[in-house]
Amino acid sequence: MHLARLLPSSSLSVPAPRFWGLAGLMILLSVVLTACGFHLKGVAPLPFDTIYTNITDNSAFGANLRRTLSASSPQTRFVERPQDAEAILQQLSHSRNQREISINAKGQVEEYELQLTFVFELLDAKGRVILPPTTLNVIREVPYDAEAVQAKDSEIEMIFRDMEQSLINRIVRRLSSPDVTSAYHYISSQPEASSMEEMELLPTRQQAPL
Repeated sequence: MHLARLLPSSSLSVPAPRFWGLAGLMILLSVVLTACGFHLKGVAPLPFDTIYTNITDNSAFGANLRRTLSASSPQTRFVERPQDAEAILQQLSHSRNQREISINAKGQVEEYELQLTFVFELLDAKGRVILPPTTLNVIREVPYDAEAVQAKDSEIEMIFRDMEQSLINRIVRRLSSPDVTSAYHYISSQPEASSMEEMELLPTRQQAPL
């Protein structure tokens, strides 16, 4: 028997106030899940409990990276000094570029290419390489209107922020990947070398898998 035959017709529709109340509840639930450490799909907790990074938290990028890492791996905390960390996330370069890729007959820009490039490595507390220098790129193409410069410039800035979050998500997924976890545990089990040069001279079977 259909549900419609069992219930009054008035119960099959949700009044507008109740609808917005349910919508608000769903939004609140999503915020709570995020605050409780609900993490990105495919992301596992990091294999170390403390991490240091030279990426400042005074920037939106640095603050969002720390927030996303903490949410995906709640047991991992950031420390202020590299000597206090089990792992070191080292930013090698971070660039933001915008170039013209299309110009109309009047010489006005019709389309821009936006690019973010981030290069980083992951070291252990003794300076041994867990993840060698890795380059991540995010590229977007955006139409441009010279007649609405202020609006388009604001749109470009919003797109750059969205690209940064996409870049952060990729960094977190890379750090939590199985090969990085395996490399960290492998290196942690090896005898301490007095220098990076000495580490490079270790037999191949003692080098961390990448």
